[in-house]
Amino acid sequence: MKIVFLDAKTLGEDIDLSIFKKLGEVKIYQTTNKNETIDRLSEADIVVTNKVVIDKNVIDNTNLKLIQVAATGMNNIDLDYAKEKGIIVKNITNYSTNSVVQITFSMVFKLLSKIDYFNDYGKNEWCNSDIFTHIIPFNELSSLKVGIIGLGNIGKKVASIFNEFGSEVYYYSTSKSNYNTNYKHLELNELLKSCDIISIHAPLNQNTLNLINKNNLKYLKDGAILLNLGRGGIVNENDIANEIDKREIFYATDVISTEPIDCNNPLLKVKNKDRLVITPHIAWASVES
Repeated sequence: MKIVFLDAKTLGEDIDLSIFKKLGEVKIYQTTNKNETIDRLSEADIVVTNKVVIDKNVIDNTNLKLIQVAATGMNNIDLDYAKEKGIIVKNITNYSTNSVVQITFSMVFKLLSKIDYFNDYGKNEWCNSDIFTHIIPFNELSSLKVGIIGLGNIGKKVASIFNEFGSEVYYYSTSKSNYNTNYKHLELNELLKSCDIISIHAPLNQNTLNLINKNNLKYLKDGAILLNLGRGGIVNENDIANEIDKREIFYATDVISTEPIDCNNPLLKVKNKDRLVITPHIAWASVES
């Protein structure tokens, strides 16, 4: 078998792929742009891709037998057309659950506990205080309602940890088929109205594209925290950027609709930067993961 890696750099700078040489002839490309994909796959039986798009045009102009996605999300593959052509498509499940959950709660604690503010005060102003402490309000998770959008493996683990903190947990099923009796299901608008923290852990598909937008962002409570650890296209970035500057809501995301982030992305123009956290798609990338 002829095996081609299209974007090996995304797996880590020091990753050792030599084991694959036992399985066939291996070609490794660190990055691949759209115009190079078909040429690089012209003789391939197997492609390993993390984010390089394998669409109908690529499939029609190659002879692939297996598309192996080096991630969980498969929105860069034309799954229906691959199935029609008899091409097997596989992804990797569960490998990054703990890593994504950890980053999710890192974002929660940073925003909820106002860590940046207190850190800045502690380093720069505390020495001039006449009392031992400095108090501005922050809440405990035990007093808050949490909504999970996408109750897959990651979403379930996030929900269970919020539950351990004493939060009241709800969820919304984007597929309308994944119903879990451990938590109460709410329709999307009701979940946005009711919850103090909303955490997205859904794939990007026709049900979730632009799911959160100006028509329903208005339902978020003042002070609400919206987290996106799913895919960038789930939240309309122009609409959330406007909402952040309009009133006090908070947005933390590890994913952007176009990655790397475009320099003109509206999120980079937000005035109230203390209400925004952007990490460069790293939630999956712990050493253990």
